[in-house]
Amino acid sequence: MQIGGATSYSAPAANLLPVRLLSPAVSPDVSPDITRAAQAPTKAAQPLAGEQSASSRDEADKPDDASANSDKAQSAKGEASPQQQRLEQLEITKLASRDQEVRTHEQAHAAVGGRYASAPSYTYERGPDGKRYAIAGEVGIDAGAVSNDPEATLRKMEVVIRAALAPAEPSAQDRQVAAQAQVSMVEARVQLAQQQRNEAQAASEARAEALIEDEELPVEAEQTAASAQQDQPPPANLDLYKQLSGLQKPTPVVDLVA
Repeated sequence: MQIGGATSYSAPAANLLPVRLLSPAVSPDVSPDITRAAQAPTKAAQPLAGEQSASSRDEADKPDDASANSDKAQSAKGEASPQQQRLEQLEITKLASRDQEVRTHEQAHAAVGGRYASAPSYTYERGPDGKRYAIAGEVGIDAGAVSNDPEATLRKMEVVIRAALAPAEPSAQDRQVAAQAQVSMVEARVQLAQQQRNEAQAASEARAEALIEDEELPVEAEQTAASAQQDQPPPANLDLYKQLSGLQKPTPVVDLVA
């Protein structure tokens, strides 16, 4: 660090005076050692500058040491450091985003599936803040065919497919459920076509039988009429009556009583 260095410090004014100015004030009898001792204080300023520069550097370094000591003190007390707090906040943000995504996904399945879908169930993870966040979920879908009713099966499979593909980003499992429902729809269409052919054939046979009955009815009526005529007695012969009517009328008989 260059702050507070020796280059910015000014030496005392006494250091700038010529040393020879002290000679007149010193007695000739004074030894050179005493003279040098008298001059020593003027040279003591140089180490002072170095000491003051070192002191300035130590003071400049104190904030860093204080910050490090503060982090150590927080760690000793069990408190999270600022860096740990940032990491925890980032993890909480990710968990909250995942929770919202999972809930929206599963609720879309349940809303479209209606009576064929179960209520959503979730798998949770506890975050650094102590809260539980949904990280996975599922919704049960009844994708079974309707027994002996291909039309109802087709309607049901349409709902199942819409429910499976309802989320904005369907999962692989969602697409698999939709594919199975499509297979069930194909089978239901085959069954429905066969059922319609059977019904059409039965109706055709019924019409044919009705026509045959209509054609046979007049013949049976004629046969019945003929049989009825045969059962009737033969008509009476009137020739005998005609012969008897041609005979003489009998003479009246009178009885007289006396």
